[in-house]
Order: sequence, then structure tokens, then C-alpha cells
Amino acid sequence: MNSKIAVHTQHFLEVKQSTENEMRVSGQALLRQQPGYLEARDPKKGKNEKRIIEVELSDDAQTPEEQIEAASVALRDSLGEEILAKMKGASPAFFERLVVELLVRMGYGGTRKDAGRAIGRSGDEGIDGIIKEDRLGLDVIYIQAKKWEATVGRPEIQKFAGALQGFRAKKGIFITTSDFSKEAEDYASRIDSKIVLIDGETLWNLMIDFGIGVSTIATYEVKKLDNDYFDEENG
Repeated sequence: MNSKIAVHTQHFLEVKQSTENEMRVSGQALLRQQPGYLEARDPKKGKNEKRIIEVELSDDAQTPEEQIEAASVALRDSLGEEILAKMKGASPAFFERLVVELLVRMGYGGTRKDAGRAIGRSGDEGIDGIIKEDRLGLDVIYIQAKKWEATVGRPEIQKFAGALQGFRAKKGIFITTSDFSKEAEDYASRIDSKIVLIDGETLWNLMIDFGIGVSTIATYEVKKLDNDYFDEENG
């Protein structure tokens, strides 16, 4: 028999397993079990509007740790939808700054000031910006960022690849708030230039992982018994 767990929250709960098998739960709301539903704010509605998310648990996921993990996945997806909605509603200038901050947080571009100046060189034959691959600037990566709703198809990737060839560049990142067609992904995987495709889902996952546009207000630990400590024979 399947069961349901419920979490009342408007934000994100993440579960991480450490090497010592200690479960760490970090997020913006304390997990608590209630009958039947998971609530999260709907980004498409007003601030006080909420939607219902049900988390189904199979028979082999009944431990409290597994329940927390299942809930954390649903909460992360809900937060991702909120982030994506905010990005799509933001101005092009804000989206540009977001891309800069994310890439710098990931270790590219040297300083934020340098990265911002590079990204600002937009509209040059299909290139929106150039960013250092490392802090020393030994190599550069060309950027194309699209705040789109429609799926990005192969022609757009071909145009970007052609622009890279025009600059004798070998590396590029194509970022969109939507997604890529199968033809676009296949094309990017076959050409000589290395083009990384970052769709909307990948983008919001990176933002969560690198702490862009989100915040953590509390950390909760789930402890386990240390049997070795109570082993009198080997202690």
C-alpha cells in the first residue's frame, strides 16, 4: 500500500548524506508530517496563493530518512519552478547579471566586475559575451544567453557554432530559460567545437547548488546511533 507524506512550506528542503552516514537536512522550512498534501507557493499566482503537491511513497520507502528525501525532491522541484518563473519575468539586463553571477560563482570569469564587462559585449554575430575560463584568462568561453519560452532548435545552435568558428573559438555555453530540441542536442554533440547546452531546468538546479537567488535560513541534523561507541569488547 502506498502512503503519502505532507510538508507545509513555501521554500526548499534538501537532504544530503555525509560520509559518516549523518543525514543533513538544510532548507527554508522545517519538515513536518501532516495527512495528505504538500503545499508550495504557486509562482504563477499571487503571494498568498498556494498549490497542493502530493508525494506518493511506495512500500519500500517507509523510513523517516526516505520520507525526508522524497519530500526534499518535491520541494526542490517546486523551488525550481519558482526560480524559472522569476527568470522568465525578469528584464534582459537582470537575466544577464544573473548569468554573470552564476558563472563567477562556478569559478569562471575572474572577478564579477571583469565577467560583467565581458558579458556586456553583446550583439556581435551571435555572441552575447566572452568570459574567462579561469582567473588568469588563459582561455575564454563564448556565451549565448536566451530568455525564451520556445524550444531552442538546431538552427540557433548552428548559428552559435558558426559564430564560434568566426572567432576561432573552441568553447561555448548556450544558456536558455526554455529547453533544447533533440536535433539541437545531437548537433551540439557532433561538432568539433565544445558547446555546453544549459536549459531552464539545468539553470535553476545550478542556481540552487551554487546559492544564486536562494537562501538557507536553518539547518537540521538527523542523527544515527553509533554502535561502535557502545561496543564494550572492542572499546
